[in-house]
Amino acid sequence: MKIALLIEFKDGEIKPASFGLLTAAAGNHTERLALVCCTDAEQHQAKLAEYGADRVIGLPEAQTAAAQAQVIIQAMNNLGAEALMGLSSPAGRDLLPRVAALLDAPLVMNCIDVEADACRAKAYQYSGKTLATLRLRGRHQVYGLRPNVIAARPNPGKGEFSRLDLPLSDDPATTLVEIKAGAAEGVDLSEADIIFSGGRGLKNGENFKLLRDCAAPLGAAVGASRVAVDNGWVPYPMQVGQTGVKVNPKVYL
Repeated sequence: MKIALLIEFKDGEIKPASFGLLTAAAGNHTERLALVCCTDAEQHQAKLAEYGADRVIGLPEAQTAAAQAQVIIQAMNNLGAEALMGLSSPAGRDLLPRVAALLDAPLVMNCIDVEADACRAKAYQYSGKTLATLRLRGRHQVYGLRPNVIAARPNPGKGEFSRLDLPLSDDPATTLVEIKAGAAEGVDLSEADIIFSGGRGLKNGENFKLLRDCAAPLGAAVGASRVAVDNGWVPYPMQVGQTGVKVNPKVYL
């Protein structure tokens, strides 16, 4: 079974959580196709091969998610990929549902485990009260893996590189005007191994400096409860929980 894996980047480097996609897609009857949507895709070939990519495919990068979804679908059809797996990150939540809708394919987001060769996935439902095992049916399947939920393990693959010069279709409905950096700071909460989090007990926003000072030497992220966000002490991207960012750290303080 050919599984297309959507590789994400931050500051020009592959997100560590993306290597977990390669581990999650490993199987006796799977071929892992790493989709790299950038102009310098070939320079990431060796690293992706180290974690199990059988093929690394360079694709053009579109300005909007709607146009990028068209590129991904063309690539899947060209490569004969039956499944697509990406991260349940902000970018993934924007892109994966678009691909699933256009393919008329079943979609499961926030997976904590995927058996792509068996078309099965596990995901929490009802605010974490139940763990569901879901069977996907159809010509294609789309999965959004929760970042950091599966630890990446080196498992060398062939990593053969090729580039698909696919046409970028116009997106008549939207035009990218500007990108502004958000208020989030430091390590991405959804991908952090260590998180220092505070809430009502910190009394005010200034006291969050205590957590930042603790987190910085450890390369940790700083999170907050909903109370801290609602009181305006810290910005919303720092909120952890059901109505904020879902996290999977090794240590949470």
